[in-house]
Amino acid sequence: MGVVETIALAMGASWASGLNLYAAVFTLGLMNATGGVALPPELQVLSSPAVMFVAGALYFVEFFADKIPGVDSAWDALHSFVRIPCGAILAAAAFWHVSPEATLLAGLLGGTLATASHATKAGMRILINTSPEPFSNWAASVTEDVVAIGGVWMAMQHPVSFLIALAVALLFMAWALPKLWRGVSRLFTRVCRFFRGPQPEQQRPPHLALPKPR
Repeated sequence: MGVVETIALAMGASWASGLNLYAAVFTLGLMNATGGVALPPELQVLSSPAVMFVAGALYFVEFFADKIPGVDSAWDALHSFVRIPCGAILAAAAFWHVSPEATLLAGLLGGTLATASHATKAGMRILINTSPEPFSNWAASVTEDVVAIGGVWMAMQHPVSFLIALAVALLFMAWALPKLWRGVSRLFTRVCRFFRGPQPEQQRPPHLALPKPR
C-alpha cells in the first residue's frame, strides 16, 4: 500500500467513524475478508469474524436507533466517547508500520477528523429533531449511512478522488459548524427558558425608581 493509499485509508476510516463507526469498521473488515483490499497488518483484525459480528450487530442496533427522533441525539451524545477515540485509533493503526512520528500525527489528525464529522452529524440531528415529522430523520440517517460506507469504499478504491472529496467536505464542515453551533445554542436557550417558566419582572428599589411622567 503506497503513501497516498495509506493516507486515504487513515483519513477515510477516521472521518467515516465520526458518522457511523460500526458501518465503517464492518465495511473495512468485509472488503479485506473478501479480497477487495489488503489492509495493513495492524488493521487485519477488522476481518476477524468476532470483530465483524460485533460491528455488524451494533450497526444493526444503530440503524434503528438513529432513525428515532430524540433517541438519535442521545445515541450521538453517548457515542461522542466512542467514535472520536476509535477514529484516532484507526488512523494511527494505518500508519503503525511507517514510523512513531507518522503514527502519532495520523492519530491526532484522525481524531480531529472524527470530531469534525461527528459534531456536524450531531448538530444537524439536534436541529432536525425540532421538526415534528420523522421523515427528515430517516432521510438524514440513510444519507449518513450511505456516505460513511461509500466514503470508506471510495477511500480504498479511488484514494485520490476520495482525498479531493474529503477536502471539499472539510470546507463544508468549516462553513457549517459555526452555524450549527449558533442554532443549537439558540435552541438550548429556548429549552431552558421553557423549563424555567415565566420570570417575574424585577422591581427597582424605591430610591432608584424612575419618576412617572405627569
